[in-house]
Amino acid sequence: MTRIGGTWQNWGRSVQVTPLRVERPRTPEGVQRAVVAAAARGLSIKAVGAGHSFTGIAVAPGVLLELDDMQGLVSADTASRRVTLLAGTRLHRIPGLLAPFGLAMENLGDIDRQSISGAISTGTHGTGARFGGLAAQVVGVSLVTAAGEFLRIDEHQNTELLPAVALGLGALGIIVEVTLQCVPAFVLEAVDEPMPLDDVLDTVSERISASDHFEFYWFPHTDVALTKRQTRLPESTRRQPLPVVGRWIDETLLSNGVYRAVCAAGQFAPAVTAPFNRLAVTLTGDRRYTDLSHRVLTQSRTVRFREMEYALPAENTVAAFRAVRALIDARGWRIEFPIEVRFAAADDRWLSTAYGRASGYIAVHRYWRVDPTEYFEAVEQIMLEHGGRPHWGKLHTLTADGLRERYPRFDDFTALRDRLDPDRRFTNRYLDRVLGA
Repeated sequence: MTRIGGTWQNWGRSVQVTPLRVERPRTPEGVQRAVVAAAARGLSIKAVGAGHSFTGIAVAPGVLLELDDMQGLVSADTASRRVTLLAGTRLHRIPGLLAPFGLAMENLGDIDRQSISGAISTGTHGTGARFGGLAAQVVGVSLVTAAGEFLRIDEHQNTELLPAVALGLGALGIIVEVTLQCVPAFVLEAVDEPMPLDDVLDTVSERISASDHFEFYWFPHTDVALTKRQTRLPESTRRQPLPVVGRWIDETLLSNGVYRAVCAAGQFAPAVTAPFNRLAVTLTGDRRYTDLSHRVLTQSRTVRFREMEYALPAENTVAAFRAVRALIDARGWRIEFPIEVRFAAADDRWLSTAYGRASGYIAVHRYWRVDPTEYFEAVEQIMLEHGGRPHWGKLHTLTADGLRERYPRFDDFTALRDRLDPDRRFTNRYLDRVLGA
């Protein structure tokens, strides 16, 4: 998230807004006062975390609440392995907060710059066919409603609301605290290995079953899949992390520094894209190491981009990927960013992309200075034909009518929104488009 003067813009530079008012509450009570004040003035109000969504989901034209000062651990119970965090807590800080208690989050996405409330509210997920997204780890939420009241949802209070509020798009209230079900701290044995793409596609089901976490990247214009597979081991397992210098070369010099330069050059000389992609798969993606879970699951990405991601029924993922591959060849595009393919378990969160079905995810990207419209819209059509649901925090074109067909509990969610926010205190243009005004 960046603010230049009075203008707020997200990390991907895909949306910006100049709010009427900016507040930085330090406590849940401060959030409550801000909501009451906004209501008295007839203003809309939205909370933002790290601004890592590519859509306008966090755009706040009225009152913008920056939650940077609401970070940290509220409580931890080692017996139940549950922890409560302030809503603005960044994901990359959570491992350090949990370490003294011997705990870890069950799964993480590959980027850890988001706030916990933003991550769960937009459906952030990782990979692993037996593991749900971050919202599936939520067992309690405290939020401030449009009426300026605190509402607690957990196994003791308002339990029936948890599947809606844990992934609520910011449409039901301002989250102030999140309670997570954690697991004992663990390490991951990781193998990153380039393999023939067609072999991976032909055996993807077996590969998913054989590892706790499996995903692959494909650089267009190559015939290689960069596979990543990980096995969960007890925290007591001897760690063999990546050498500091080797990691710096792979993740800082090549994956970010050199790659940024090539993306920039590709705008003016598209012919460099395919040769670089072929070079990239020979220089990266071949390593073995064992380290703490968060150090394996997440990675540093400093090259700015735009992203669209769709969740598909797991059994449709390979067919959809093959269609995208054929599309790129047929259009003659020069695509500089790899396509990412991941997998996750079904869950019960009403607006989760994995609601009621095991899911595969296909994510496409473009460098932030490149117009992604033609590429994204063509890929989106393939995703829709294969039963896709768009990631709420990533670019897509669907409206409420199209989304209603894809989410069995969509009308239940909008009915709860009518109840908790009848005057649309927490809405914006994006939420009006995807949920209805």
